[in-house]
Amino acid sequence: LLWQPSTHTHAHTPCFLSSLLSLSLFRQVYLPGAYETESKIPVLYYLSGLTCTDENASQKSGIQQYADEKGIAVVFPDTSPRGLNVPGESDSWDFGVGAGFYLNATMPKWKKWRMYDYITEELPSYLQTTFPNLDTTNASLTGHSMGGHGALTIFFKNHQKYKSVSAFSPICNPVNCPWGKKAFTGYLGVNEAAWKSYDATELAKAYDGPNTKVFIDQGADDDFLKSGQLLPENFEKAVEGKSNIELKLKMREGYDHSYFYIATFAEDHVNFHAKYLKP
Repeated sequence: LLWQPSTHTHAHTPCFLSSLLSLSLFRQVYLPGAYETESKIPVLYYLSGLTCTDENASQKSGIQQYADEKGIAVVFPDTSPRGLNVPGESDSWDFGVGAGFYLNATMPKWKKWRMYDYITEELPSYLQTTFPNLDTTNASLTGHSMGGHGALTIFFKNHQKYKSVSAFSPICNPVNCPWGKKAFTGYLGVNEAAWKSYDATELAKAYDGPNTKVFIDQGADDDFLKSGQLLPENFEKAVEGKSNIELKLKMREGYDHSYFYIATFAEDHVNFHAKYLKP
């Protein structure tokens, strides 16, 4: 990416001790130029996918340039606890470290995997205290792959907290895909009712909140789409006929699961959220 931040913009990588996760966590915080002259800067959370850290999207997506134009801060959290030395935490790329799935684990071994509470409670409180010109009550969610799953599920479970939601290539129906079954069994056990509480398709079926629009962006040549990991068609079917959910599903011919794809369409997502964060 050729874009460079202007002299008026700032990227911070603060590390703080999470009382929820009992460890220090990094996250990238991008402040637009407007932060220095305005208060009540809205926040867009970007939740990343499997194997990612807080650095992947902040370095590769290019979303900051569009957020700066709209006066929106972007927060890039990490994807799991790190450094807890839980046996087996790094044995596979799709479970454990780098694969928190934005849920609160109930299995004792993984009890510190509480990324849902971290994203929805602890992180906003920290941001409001550390960056007083941010308005964390005026916030939206986006994400990629596992992070798209996180954005959708957190939105549907907390629609009163967030103004809008979008996702790149999200895991839409994890109770029915290999990634989701592995993660949910490991973190939540065999109780499939608990699985459904972190499944965007199941949550959309049950959603009875106010009218909302959901923007899902999907590369048509995504190998994970073809192998049945993402299942946007199940989400689409779930919201058919629901008067309170309007789905904008963009299938991008010739695009895959990569950050080249995300960087190409990041502007569309910032513009989508700006309509709700800065009406």
